[in-house]
Amino acid sequence: MDSREEKNKEIQKELEKEELHEKTKKYVLLFVKITFVIILLFFLIYFYTYYSSTKGIVVKEERMIDSNLPESFHGVKVIQFSDLYYGTTIFQEELKSLVKQINMRKPDLVVFTGNIIQHNEKLSLKKQEQIIKELQKIDTTIGKYAIMGKEDNPDLFQKIMNQSNFKVLDNTYDVVYNQDKSPILMVGLSSYVNNKRKVTEAFQYFQTETHNKDIYKVVLMSETEDLDSILSSYQPHLVFAGNSLNGQIRLPFIGGIIKQKGSSKYTEPYYEVNDTKIYISSGIGSPDIGFRFLNNPSINFLRFVKSS
Repeated sequence: MDSREEKNKEIQKELEKEELHEKTKKYVLLFVKITFVIILLFFLIYFYTYYSSTKGIVVKEERMIDSNLPESFHGVKVIQFSDLYYGTTIFQEELKSLVKQINMRKPDLVVFTGNIIQHNEKLSLKKQEQIIKELQKIDTTIGKYAIMGKEDNPDLFQKIMNQSNFKVLDNTYDVVYNQDKSPILMVGLSSYVNNKRKVTEAFQYFQTETHNKDIYKVVLMSETEDLDSILSSYQPHLVFAGNSLNGQIRLPFIGGIIKQKGSSKYTEPYYEVNDTKIYISSGIGSPDIGFRFLNNPSINFLRFVKSS
């Protein structure tokens, strides 16, 4: 009897040992699978953020409908691009592709809202010539305008943009015509972060004797830190801004999570404040961290529509 019990105990121990072995084997296999999935996800995210998400240009196309728009600007096509950061993830081939995407849409107006390069990037004479060569190819029927961002060296920026046939609005304005005598006012603001912004000087048009108080006002700016004050004081109809990159890394239900200096509040692609429409570019290059997430490089392509 004792020997039978001992034998049963031994059998039971063997069964328990075998069961433990099977459980351990399952846990090891599960651990290996989880580890493999984590490694795979890491490489997929790495590939996406450093390669896929920084390549290709998304064209954000929409109609900009405004009853205040002059009749002569109904149907005008405007493209905004921003934050080139040449030398980060954007080089000559990517710039060629960008210019091709712009010209395919046959814009009437093109606006650039700051930051040609990252501040610590050394832009050789050869690279300068590459940028100028491509930007010169941008073709418009009305004009090309640019303003400086916080990363831009004033002399270098002026050189590149002037030779690329862009008109630089450095705290100044231009009265822009299309066909008839009902123009729009294009106001350009320099960098807020670098203490170069002179808002009163930029809006000097309203101090002239011949100014039209009802003129349609378009503001170009990079950083938006003082945008609320500008909206309150001057009530522009339309604002194009850059710098924020829409957060560079965007998460579902959260939005952009990286705050650029000078753009702490307005980071989403679009806002409407009272009667002002605000377009914030996600930019082209990828500064600092060198990648993007759920936020591809893009240009804004607007068709102006005058509503009744």
